[in-house]
Amino acid sequence: MKDASFSPKDSLTQARPVLCVDMDGTLLATDSAWELFLSLVKRAPLSALTLTLWLLQGRAAFKHRLAQLSNLDVARLPYHAEVLALLRREHARGRRLVLTTGADQLVAQAVASHLGLFSEVLASNGTRNLSGREKAEAICQRFGPRGFDYIGNSFADLHVWRRAGEALVVAPSPGLVRMVQRVATVTQIFQPADQKRLARVLATARLYQWVKNFLVFVPLILAHDVSQFSLWFKAGISFVSFCLCASAGYAVNDLFDLDSDRAHPVKRDRPLAAAQISIRVVGLLVLLFAATGVGLGAVFLPLRFTELLMLYLAGTALYSAYLKRLVLVDVFALAGLYTLRILAGGAAVSVAISRWLAAFSMFFFLSLAFAKRFSELHTANLNHRGANLDRGYLATDLSFLQSVGAASGYLAVLVMAFYVDSPEVRRLYSHPQWLWLVCPLLLYWISRLWLFAQRGAVSEDPLVFALKDKMSYLVALCLLAVICLAL
Repeated sequence: MKDASFSPKDSLTQARPVLCVDMDGTLLATDSAWELFLSLVKRAPLSALTLTLWLLQGRAAFKHRLAQLSNLDVARLPYHAEVLALLRREHARGRRLVLTTGADQLVAQAVASHLGLFSEVLASNGTRNLSGREKAEAICQRFGPRGFDYIGNSFADLHVWRRAGEALVVAPSPGLVRMVQRVATVTQIFQPADQKRLARVLATARLYQWVKNFLVFVPLILAHDVSQFSLWFKAGISFVSFCLCASAGYAVNDLFDLDSDRAHPVKRDRPLAAAQISIRVVGLLVLLFAATGVGLGAVFLPLRFTELLMLYLAGTALYSAYLKRLVLVDVFALAGLYTLRILAGGAAVSVAISRWLAAFSMFFFLSLAFAKRFSELHTANLNHRGANLDRGYLATDLSFLQSVGAASGYLAVLVMAFYVDSPEVRRLYSHPQWLWLVCPLLLYWISRLWLFAQRGAVSEDPLVFALKDKMSYLVALCLLAVICLAL
């Protein structure tokens, strides 16, 4: 007698082979090992350094120790949406799903428990590294050759696909697709490989932020020694060096802010946070940008410039790792990084920085730094978070940030007024009286910045506001015209 609950559909579902699912790069849009390592670097950098000794005991032991030391929130990891949707459909139909991964058992079990889709987990265990041939052997011992379908994403998975019934491939390159088709029956391809890798790299480099590095030209221009090509060449090299090192700094910042960026309404679209570029690639970009930038400075420019550039790199790393979480220290650090560009520009062309320029820079950039923090906190309030706890500020600090930031900007204009009335100006300019117009122009722009920041129209970065604001371009043209009239 047949079971009343039996149906042909149930028979077909039960007849389907088990679906073995790779984790890193397949189920996850990231690599859990790099996520663990980054988490450990941020939490306990000294432990991350000593962890490399575990590589001597093999990759499996390294992964296991890394999983033990790190604290990874698997709920916040980026998952491949299409793969996850497939697994949920198959699970709802009663198909048996098995997570098979080279990641450590501790991480794999945490992911499996979080999703609640897998009936079994096969993973590395501290002594056996379950990848490539080892993974293929383990799956075949468990389910037999052709007794399973497999979904993976890398060339290492070819050993498994060769012995699987059906092959499902995630984000493959054209070359990988051809290789899989030679050894297995490909039934589904998810998300073809991203062809916009260069665009992702450029987005990570934050090219629009390079505008800040034009500050290195300020000492040369203000010295009125603009006729020598050799000085412009040196200033140009210093600009390129700072651009590369600044990009390295932004990439470091993305690594340290990865968790918070993933939860941010805007920053979650950044390439690293959106898992459009890997942690490993971003780490390599940091080394490439920094080494190239410092190398250019060391070859073509005075030693003093290289020293300041190295100080800038150290400062940006320290800021990303620690200083930006200290109330008020963060804004002074930001202002200092701005000022370092001017000091380095002077060192590149061997021009001494005047006390007037140093004082103006200190107050002006401090105002911009306060505007950045004010806008971030304002955005947090608009999103009903009530605070920017990652930076240590509370909602009640808004009025303080606004008043101190605006005051810093106005003090910068006061310094400019003293400079215009100084003997140095009369020596450098034929018609210095025109320079008085600089003061109202700066007052207008600073007041406009803070007015729009208070309205929530400054998107967490004064530079982005200025680049999109037509009136800022008009003010810049007026300033240029005033300087030309004063020469």
